Amino acid sequence: MTSLRVSRLLHESGAKAWERATNHPMVRAIGDATLPHAVFRGYFEQNVLYLQEYARAIALIVARAPDRDAITTLTRFQGQIVQNEIPANLRFLERLGGDIESLGDVGSMLPNAYAYTRHLLATCAQGDCAEGLTAVLPCQWSYGELARPLMAHPPADPLYADWIGMFGSDEYDELVAETTALLDRVADAQDAAQMAVLTAIFDRSTQYEVAFWDMAYGSPEQGRAAPGQ
Repeated sequence: MTSLRVSRLLHESGAKAWERATNHPMVRAIGDATLPHAVFRGYFEQNVLYLQEYARAIALIVARAPDRDAITTLTRFQGQIVQNEIPANLRFLERLGGDIESLGDVGSMLPNAYAYTRHLLATCAQGDCAEGLTAVLPCQWSYGELARPLMAHPPADPLYADWIGMFGSDEYDELVAETTALLDRVADAQDAAQMAVLTAIFDRSTQYEVAFWDMAYGSPEQGRAAPGQ
């Protein structure tokens, strides 16, 4: 197996879209606490529904895990979503005056959120472990990267500071390191055919990250699916 890191190659190949996701205007507005609370509430109303489907996608990858260590890493990843992030998102929604009981289900998703989750579920159901991991990684990985710089000067508004703190920690970085290391183990950077497939999947997921931020922020593009859909 090559010493080249598949995760790093994918990250570098999608640098432009990655920058748009991690330095999105909504992310910057969270960082300086200028984002209206109503916009943040709308983000959580969609993100709770998204995370439920995201957890299902990770479960599909577990079924394709090649060994016990991979199962352990993936179930820890899923546990972070189910046990920590979904409950935290619901608490944020309540703090912002949202009604948890009226969240609805998949049918309540806006088009970009729905398209993103269908991409994840289809890739994880039809692809192998490497393909599934590649699909779900941009979400987990980009949140860690966008939060770290904001931790240096956290906003005065506790809502935004608490949200940033969820992702800007050593513990969160360790989870990302585990999942990227698993991808590096189950994929081969010297397999050109595999890398072409993984690059397309990674780029598509990163584009959907940007589209999700656009949707939540109220971009004119919010009613559309991501490019290529």
